Amino acid sequence: MPKVREVRTTDQANQEDVFFGQTVIVWARWSVIVAGIVLVLWTSKDVGHLMVTMPFFLVLMAMNFFLHGRYVMGSPLNRVIVTVASVVDLVLITAIVVFWPGSSGAANQFFVLYFPVVFAFALVFTRRVEVVYTVLAMIAYTGACLLTGSARIDLGPLDKTIVMRLIVIAAMGFLGNYYFRIQRDRLARASGGGAPGMEQTRANLQPALRGTRS
Repeated sequence: MPKVREVRTTDQANQEDVFFGQTVIVWARWSVIVAGIVLVLWTSKDVGHLMVTMPFFLVLMAMNFFLHGRYVMGSPLNRVIVTVASVVDLVLITAIVVFWPGSSGAANQFFVLYFPVVFAFALVFTRRVEVVYTVLAMIAYTGACLLTGSARIDLGPLDKTIVMRLIVIAAMGFLGNYYFRIQRDRLARASGGGAPGMEQTRANLQPALRGTRS
């Protein structure tokens, strides 16, 4: 099969990925905000608990309003600021895991908020950047569990649960970036003047069809 050459340069491809991928990160953050607020309202037993827990998500909401507004107005942020905003997401989620009243560390179920932000980030950035971000998320959660005394090094039942959660975080990053690379390869084939999708599929199926007829 002839090697497909992409018309775009690597720098152009990265810029376009960040431009069009910002909407993925923005909506992933909105899903985190909505889920978090629903859980806060569901689990809060008094106004005091609500006043302590709600600010975490109000900060995320304010930041996302800014990012979403810039994107809608046609002036999205650059690669560095998007990365910094995604790191802030990890900081805020880790703060929720550490400081949530009544349940912190491994007992805090808000660890699931790592999943959408890691997956969305992996859909936008290259493998090298995604790996750094995913590892940072895993270190942040491990540090939160160690800081709250939830994790030890004897691999008891609770520690095994933490390890399983870390594996899922890693899987979110891997699967998101795997899909990202598939889509970039398809775009490279299209911009390189390759055959349309249906014609390419038929060409790939010809050997199998010949085998069934013989």
